Amino acid sequence: MALQLKEIQAPIASEMVDFEEKFRSFMKSKVFLLDKIMSYIVKRKGKQMRPMFVFLSAGTSGQISDRTYRGASLIELLHTATLVHDDVVDDSNFRRGFFSINALWKNKIAVLVGDYLLSRGLLLSVDHEDFDLLKIVSEAVREMSEGELLQMAKARNLDITEDIYYEVIRQKTASLIASCCAVGAASSGGDQASIIRMREFGLNVGMAFQIKDDLFDYGTNEIGKPLGIDIKEKKMTLPLIYALNKASKSDKRRIKGIVKSNKQTNKKVQEVIDFVKASGGIEYAKEVMQGYYDKSRELLLEFPESTYRQSLLDLVQFTIERTK
Repeated sequence: MALQLKEIQAPIASEMVDFEEKFRSFMKSKVFLLDKIMSYIVKRKGKQMRPMFVFLSAGTSGQISDRTYRGASLIELLHTATLVHDDVVDDSNFRRGFFSINALWKNKIAVLVGDYLLSRGLLLSVDHEDFDLLKIVSEAVREMSEGELLQMAKARNLDITEDIYYEVIRQKTASLIASCCAVGAASSGGDQASIIRMREFGLNVGMAFQIKDDLFDYGTNEIGKPLGIDIKEKKMTLPLIYALNKASKSDKRRIKGIVKSNKQTNKKVQEVIDFVKASGGIEYAKEVMQGYYDKSRELLLEFPESTYRQSLLDLVQFTIERTK
């Protein structure tokens, strides 16, 4: 039977309710427009996977404390700031099926809202002297920015190798989940070895998570993001990189030509998908994803057995079995 997030969340159910209330209070503003936008952001929250990783990591490593709530809020504030700014950069009008901030209130306001969220996160940590948590999360934000720029620099010529791909997703996706787990461990009184191990655990989870996300592009599940969206956006993902590495010069030139084209048709996108499937790209990506998943489990099993650890194991399983 498929795992349900509500069941996974059971050991931290009350903490998640409390967290939502605390997080709302951290986002409050005396400026009416800003407060209205903050309320809109809170209402359209997703699965809240990031806070779950923080609280379950804290429970696995030690004791959930007030610092855990602040750490989870810091991550949400800084990450939400980056998403608001990303939507401006990408000129995107939607996020998770809702209108983006820039679509409703225009770019100038969206940029200032992102700045406000960033400052709220910084002040939350500075006011409580949570400098260790701030350092962990700030490093993740730096890596996410570097990963995005690295991907942009390489995407122009579609010359992303497998090694560069791993570096991009480590920075863009895995660094954030790693910071969630490290913040959880640090906030719970865990020793330095536990914090490092928990960060490494989160890094492997993040790598598996992103590869799973890349697989959706090839219709490996009936639901998920629209088929071929990465190809249309000229993104080089692991299944395609593997397939191109195995291809003849003529096939490589043909497929790269389709991906680079500004006039892609659904038929041409399907041609790329079929090429990747025939080349074994899907199976290869699944094997790599499984490797990261197995490594994350090994690291987690080094912690003492508890309901928190079990839920964290289940959450990892959920991330690679999810269908959207």
